[in-house]
Amino acid sequence: MSRPRKDPRAERQARAVPGQRPRYDLARRPETPGGRPRHDPRVEIARARVPGGARLRLDRTQHAGSSPSVAIGAMSATPPASTTLLAAPTPRVVAEPAFLVFAVADAPDGRLTGHDRQVLGGARLLADADGGAVVLLAPPLVDDAGAAGADRLLALPSLGYAPETLAAALLAEIAARAPRHILFPESPDGGDLARRVAVSLGEPLFADVEQLSARTAIRPTGGRRREQAGAPPRLMTLGEGRVAPHLGDPHEARTIDPCEPTETTPGILRAEAVPADPATVSLADARFVVSAGNGITDFTSFKHLAAALGATPGASRVVCDAGLMPRAAQVGASGTVLDADCYFALGIAGAPQHLQGIAGCEHVVAVNTDLHAAMVERAELSIIADAQAVMPALLRLLAEGGA
Repeated sequence: MSRPRKDPRAERQARAVPGQRPRYDLARRPETPGGRPRHDPRVEIARARVPGGARLRLDRTQHAGSSPSVAIGAMSATPPASTTLLAAPTPRVVAEPAFLVFAVADAPDGRLTGHDRQVLGGARLLADADGGAVVLLAPPLVDDAGAAGADRLLALPSLGYAPETLAAALLAEIAARAPRHILFPESPDGGDLARRVAVSLGEPLFADVEQLSARTAIRPTGGRRREQAGAPPRLMTLGEGRVAPHLGDPHEARTIDPCEPTETTPGILRAEAVPADPATVSLADARFVVSAGNGITDFTSFKHLAAALGATPGASRVVCDAGLMPRAAQVGASGTVLDADCYFALGIAGAPQHLQGIAGCEHVVAVNTDLHAAMVERAELSIIADAQAVMPALLRLLAEGGA
């Protein structure tokens, strides 16, 4: 704070000349200025500025202090105390659980998918109600199981496509630990494993649960014209997008040793995954989409980049309306709504209808010349540059990496 703020009413009253009509002596200076102190925004910005870095960063928790004025350049080189990093939350430990809830995850390549996290969220609903613990059964190398809500981590064998061997290992764990509930994702692999386990145990499977709580499980029946509800059974599969993932404090995720499975003779002698051609996969099924916007003019380089990245090409409505890309490639509310793992937007500003179409994408990368574009705000990683210059640079880097 610096100069005092003027109070026009007090000044006018001090200059008033007695009489019937209001008259003022403009040459008279009021003895006391009065009014609140005036804020100096330059001083306040200097006080809140965080040293270091090329961009201006302000600590808004720094309020005006007792010193009346501070020069703009006279800031301390030591960051304010309020910039101290907060301590990481302490993991929650369930030492002696009343029961166990198994959460079986697909976890391709040792990474939990969004569907796997939802299964863990459903398992947490069942375990937290009565003092239970969640055991995550997944392939090795899952590194964020605690943040996803797992109290124990049990590694299942990773043998590629071997459902019979995987079911035998899971049956051994069920026999040894007697879990109260077992949740599977209603996915191609998780659903197949759940049905194999249900047949082996001779127990019913409550498949494709849409609503789950500690006391009730609901699923559609009769061609989705009716609902079946009841207490949560032992074996369940959870549909995608039905339960929120765990967003609370992290859990211990202590590793426990697996049991020795029984010997099995697999009926599948050889299995091979045949990847689909990203150029022919529909946008609704694509996991990685590279999309062109109004900032792209060289569509030959764009298609080469999509092929080099192994991504499915998409486009904004402006590009499709111009006939530069087929209508089937349009992304947005009036085109295809994506459910991809990654969306790479080249030269797309981000109209509201386009942002609606990528709301379900897990990661978004944007290249745009406008720092304040809506797509840049939505993206987790942005390159503020001309997309026409970025594409050949990426192609060159990909060529050097593959050489």
